[in-house]
Amino acid sequence: MYSNNILELMLRFLLNLGVTVFVINYVYFRATGKRSYVFTYIMISTTVFFLCFLLGSIELQLGFALGLFAIFGIIRYRTDTIPIREMTYLFLVITISVINALTRGEVSFSEIAFTNTAFMATTWVMERVWMKRHLARRTIVYDRLDLIHPSRHAELIDDIQTRTGMVVAKFSIGQIDLAKKSIKLIVFYKEAATPNILTDAELSERST
Repeated sequence: MYSNNILELMLRFLLNLGVTVFVINYVYFRATGKRSYVFTYIMISTTVFFLCFLLGSIELQLGFALGLFAIFGIIRYRTDTIPIREMTYLFLVITISVINALTRGEVSFSEIAFTNTAFMATTWVMERVWMKRHLARRTIVYDRLDLIHPSRHAELIDDIQTRTGMVVAKFSIGQIDLAKKSIKLIVFYKEAATPNILTDAELSERST
């Protein structure tokens, strides 16, 4: 009985770690380049997995899982608020860990493996295929009213690309403030080609 339990623990942990590393390192990190979150996600995944596997029981499984989601759902790190994209990955790694640790009994290992494969495939397709095909958009306050004339739109796009690094596909003109000599532009751009904005913690990490 002891050997069976430790073998099951090892197999489930290797599966959970493999799926988490694929999703975070080969999908998330390659798309965003944010190294600090890689450590956070993998450690949270490992912690949640062992916590669920070693402390979970048949009577506590549902309440235990919901309690974990409630706890992590109200977490707010003291430094910066977690962006919605990073929060999505946080819930993803927690979900994967809970499933891999608590699904026992009627749920077969093949069903668990299929679920993990579906998570990996869906994340990869959404991040590496769908996000590259669809344009992101951002509203910016632009200070050059002389370029809003239709005959100078090409110059306007070049100026935005030079100053922001965004690969602009198109834009639309919003509110024009002649007194402040500014205009609101809705810019549609290819997000994958946009440089990442680093936080102070990430800047200090890269400098060291």
